[in-house]
Amino acid sequence: MRTGRFSVGYALPNHDDYALAKLGPALDEAESMGVDCVELPLYAIDVVAGGRIVPERLRKLREITAGRAIGYTIHGPLRLNLMEQPDMLPMHQAVMKAMLEVAAELGGRHFVAHCGRVPVTTANPGPRIERQREILAEMGDLAEANEIVIAVENLFGGPESYTMLPSELAHEIETIGHRSVCACLDFSHAYLLCTRRGVSFLDEAASLAPFAKHLHVHDSFGVLAETHFSHRSERLAYGVGDLHLPYGMGTIPWDDLISRCAFPADPIFIHELAPPYWSDLAVAISNMRAFAEKARICKE
Repeated sequence: MRTGRFSVGYALPNHDDYALAKLGPALDEAESMGVDCVELPLYAIDVVAGGRIVPERLRKLREITAGRAIGYTIHGPLRLNLMEQPDMLPMHQAVMKAMLEVAAELGGRHFVAHCGRVPVTTANPGPRIERQREILAEMGDLAEANEIVIAVENLFGGPESYTMLPSELAHEIETIGHRSVCACLDFSHAYLLCTRRGVSFLDEAASLAPFAKHLHVHDSFGVLAETHFSHRSERLAYGVGDLHLPYGMGTIPWDDLISRCAFPADPIFIHELAPPYWSDLAVAISNMRAFAEKARICKE
């Protein structure tokens, strides 16, 4: 993986069951695209079972990923929630620890972990937020020992759940103060949440950017669903939801955004593109690279 001013890549498609047989051809395609890295959906690859690594599956995964002209970032479990009720935390920790160990075996540079969320009815989320800090610091030690950075991703929540605004996540990363715990700034997630919460998307993104060594790039219209749609194409027609559109297809103000944000040294830009737009991947990557070229780097 390149270690210059920035790196670019994309997330492999989100399949419900990412059979290992699919992975080799997907990585062949990535090498032909000339990107620096790909983000492996470890949450969709059956290599961890019951919080423990499956050795034979890991061996096969190493064989498929080794010796290629691309680097890797790793996306941890989508279900991960370090702010969940206490009885669920031991399994969350076991799964995260196992996947961090897999990431180390694969030479993964960044490990993306979803930020916690709680029901909106939670009277006092403070203790859960504090517990997330403690767990992330503990996991940061494991990550640092394996030369990995945990990138905590901002989410967009929903009508029944509370999750942190980008500025709140920035405060958490700063409070944790661990060199191996940073942020993953997901631009579309921030756009969706800020619109719902009635706060400035540009201000919020700019507040998290200095902590964000990892960037998830995809487009949307900043509108979260309040009703049911029968088909994905209907949601697109109405401009609703976390659509994972190609860069520039939605209404995120990318030029204003990049002028407001300053990132840590050597950020990684990952395009998260929904499978229906895979034919647009090459153009989307090219556009994202041009976007990354405009990025300002702040001092760490």
